[in-house]
Amino acid sequence: MARSLTRKKTSQTTALPRKKAPAGTRKAGSKKFHPTAPERVREIIERLDQRYPDVTCALTHRSAWELVVATILSAQSTDVGVNKVTPVIFKKYPSVQDFAALRPEQLEPDLRTTGFFRNKARSVVGAARKLLADFGGEVPDDMEKLLTLPGVARKTANVVLGTWFGHNVGVVVDTHVHRISRRLELTRNDDPKKIERDLMQVIPNKKWTLFSHQIIWHGRTLCMARNPKCADCPIENICHAADKTWTTVDIHPGAKAIK
Repeated sequence: MARSLTRKKTSQTTALPRKKAPAGTRKAGSKKFHPTAPERVREIIERLDQRYPDVTCALTHRSAWELVVATILSAQSTDVGVNKVTPVIFKKYPSVQDFAALRPEQLEPDLRTTGFFRNKARSVVGAARKLLADFGGEVPDDMEKLLTLPGVARKTANVVLGTWFGHNVGVVVDTHVHRISRRLELTRNDDPKKIERDLMQVIPNKKWTLFSHQIIWHGRTLCMARNPKCADCPIENICHAADKTWTTVDIHPGAKAIK
C-alpha cells in the first residue's frame, strides 16, 4: 500500500503534496460545499460500508453483562488491554452473582492494568449488585435503566444497546468518533454529547451502531490522531481536514481534530 507523504510546513492551506483531484470533486472553499449535505454523508457511509462491511465491537464478550463490564473497563484503556483482562475475571467470576458477592478491593488486582482500577472495581461490583437488586440479574435493554447502573454512562449504554441488543438508540462517541467526525466536518462540537446529537441528525438511524464501529476501526487502521494514512484512505477526496498528511483536494482550516 502507498505510504503517506510527509506534510510540508506552511501557512498556506493548499500547500500539501497534491495530485489531480478526481472528476466531480468539490472545493472546500466553494460556496456550494455543505459538509453535512445528504449526498456527501451518503457517500461517506457507502465508502465505509465498502471498506468495513462487517465490523463490530472489538471488545470480547459472550453476554450483555460481559459487554457491560468490558466497556466499563475500556475507559482510558485500549480494547487490546481489556481483552487480556476480561477472560481472566470472567473465568474467576462467571456470573453477575459472583461479581455482586465481591468487595471492590478483591477485584482491584485483576483490573490494575486497565488504569483507574479502583474506580472501575467499584463500578463493576456496584453494577452487578444493582442488576440483582432491580433487574433480576439481567442487563436491561433500555437506555434509562442502563444509566442507573454504576459506571454506565451514555457511551457504555449505546455500546450495549447497539452491539448486543441491536437497538440503534444513539451513536457511540469514543475518541476515534470524536476525532474523525470533526475531521469530516460532521460536527464542530468538542463535547461528546453534542457530537452525538449532531451525528444523530445526519446519519440515518439504521446506521448508528454500524457507523460507530466503522469509524472506530477507521481510526485504528488509517485515520490516526497523528500521521493519518491519508494516501490510503477511501474517503480522502471528500475529506478537507486541515491536519491531513496528504491531499488531492483543498483543505478547510476549521476541519481538524482537537488535540
